Amino acid sequence: MRVLTGLEVMIQNRSYIDKKIGLITNHTGVSPELDQNIDLMLKDGYKIAALFCPEHGLFGDYPDGEYVEHSAYPGTGIPIYSLFGDTQKPTRDMLENIDVLVFDIQDIGARYYTYMSTMLLSMEEASDKDIEFVVLDRPNPIGGTAVEGNVTKPSWISPVAYAHIAIRHGMTPGEIAMFVAAQKGLPEPTIVPLKNWSRRMHFQDTGLPWVPTSPSAPSIEMALLYPGTCLLEGTNVSEGRGTSVPFQVLGAPWIDGPELARALNDMGLPGVRARPAYFRPSFSKWTGRVCKGVQVHIIEAEKVRPVELGVRLLFALRDLYPDDFELTPPGPDRRRFLDLLCGGDDLSTALAKDDSPEPLLERWAQEADEFREDRRDCLIYP
Repeated sequence: MRVLTGLEVMIQNRSYIDKKIGLITNHTGVSPELDQNIDLMLKDGYKIAALFCPEHGLFGDYPDGEYVEHSAYPGTGIPIYSLFGDTQKPTRDMLENIDVLVFDIQDIGARYYTYMSTMLLSMEEASDKDIEFVVLDRPNPIGGTAVEGNVTKPSWISPVAYAHIAIRHGMTPGEIAMFVAAQKGLPEPTIVPLKNWSRRMHFQDTGLPWVPTSPSAPSIEMALLYPGTCLLEGTNVSEGRGTSVPFQVLGAPWIDGPELARALNDMGLPGVRARPAYFRPSFSKWTGRVCKGVQVHIIEAEKVRPVELGVRLLFALRDLYPDDFELTPPGPDRRRFLDLLCGGDDLSTALAKDDSPEPLLERWAQEADEFREDRRDCLIYP
């Protein structure tokens, strides 16, 4: 039985049909027939007063990290306010004449993805303005049972680690909104829940089509590896941006692909195998240079533990290529991007001091277990 999204449930019930809606969405806000939510809602008589878009813009055409401009929805004149430009949350003027703020975006299941920070900042702003906040829920594409990684430390909150949740959190957007609202004492958001979704499902089990959630998220395979291979963004190793398989291939000109593949495969990492790979990024790190490295292949999706993979990968790169492997230097705020991704400096400190990743992985496993218990009261689905 196919999963019904919160968008479908809302339209079926004609919920909020008489309200002036501010809709936070992008190109992933589609029906199973791939019709855009904006068009469906307007056709059905909904009053959309304003649109709000996250990183990558309403149509998913902006590269990662690029400033997104305000614009208007074609053929309607409805303003599209960017929440990844001059502001990261709706302003008072943007929310004028809005009765309800509705969020409908497909997340990827990893804390780093900025769509959840957009949702949470918007929820906080709606609370400040006494505006109802509604989440049209969508599946966690990499499942709702496995939880991995550390929990963001309070002093390390950022757009890539905005909530005190695990890296692989195993929650839907609606559940995250409930969890953070409870943590911060905000009014409980309204969740329009999924139907027929269970925590053991991965996206391929839902019967829904995969829409690339961002320019470098072409497949569900990428989504499953991303909680681990995204850690390479904080290093001088290419994470595969500028190729057709980002976050699945990784490398640099100075890596020995067969050597790295052997090292990873000898670890016996669950659910994956690595093979030597060559690629030439068309943009991002090592543009135009031949990179040698590996492609990570998913063999058994339900067994993959991407965060462990990512941590062990960074330790292997450190040990195999000590003269070449580097973390990207701190930015103007004196913080490394790897530390921002990790919501703390645990990993960079371990890479500098520890002989093996075991102590770090043990601490992170304990944090993940504690988070699994902490989130229990906010879970909506079995």
